[in-house]
Amino acid sequence: MQNSLLAVERFASRAFLHCLPVLVAMTVQAQTAAIQFQSTPERTALLELYTSEGCSSCPPAEFWLSGFQYSPRLWRDFAPVEFHVDYWNYLGWNDAWSEAKYSERQRTYAQHWRSENIYTPEFVLDGKEWHNWFTAKTGPQTDGERVGVLTVTSTDRYRWQASFVPGKRLETGYDIHAALLAGRIGSDVRAGENKGRHLSHDFVVVTLVRARMTAGKGAAEGAFILGTTRYPSGGTLALTVWVTRAGQLESLQATGGWLVPPIAKSF
Repeated sequence: MQNSLLAVERFASRAFLHCLPVLVAMTVQAQTAAIQFQSTPERTALLELYTSEGCSSCPPAEFWLSGFQYSPRLWRDFAPVEFHVDYWNYLGWNDAWSEAKYSERQRTYAQHWRSENIYTPEFVLDGKEWHNWFTAKTGPQTDGERVGVLTVTSTDRYRWQASFVPGKRLETGYDIHAALLAGRIGSDVRAGENKGRHLSHDFVVVTLVRARMTAGKGAAEGAFILGTTRYPSGGTLALTVWVTRAGQLESLQATGGWLVPPIAKSF
């Protein structure tokens, strides 16, 4: 499915969450276990998927991404985020996970690439459009460049500290980005292109924050706060974090990990 940047309008807003299976609230602040996520010096790729429950061609792409929940390369070689866009909501089904700001993020990429179209499903790998996902059985390959070490820590899983030690010269301006990801989400679609289908999602962005980092002696330091979120009972929760040059979209380094992991896979 494709859509012209000039033709896309901002249609109906997201559906009420009470239309979904029963959700339980999780207050991240209430958890007290200290946690740390840290990259290696080699680049961890940021893998973005733009998708929608209103898009009939999206389920295969989401299924492919969901297959990496148990991969040893997850958050070591690549860090996933799944953005649900809102511009297909007018087809009759409001994707409850969609946000206008995620659609706008995709449009900003398209403008940067001087492309007239946005579409779903679309993968973006470290700021570049990526078409070969369906042949990459083990996930995307990284370039191996030693870009620096990104570390994020928290004692309450609510307030987070971030540190980036670049592999080369420290620049003056960086931004830290964090996406809280819900998984094992299910929707019974009652209208639109996926009418009558049960859709399952993983790595869905439910919270997205950005903060400015301050350059110090050999490192850039920053902090961000995660608010209260919701995820399905029996679902998963994860965090993907990445650093960019100030005001830019392209990731320099990424890291992340599970906050509420999937049940151990039996063999």
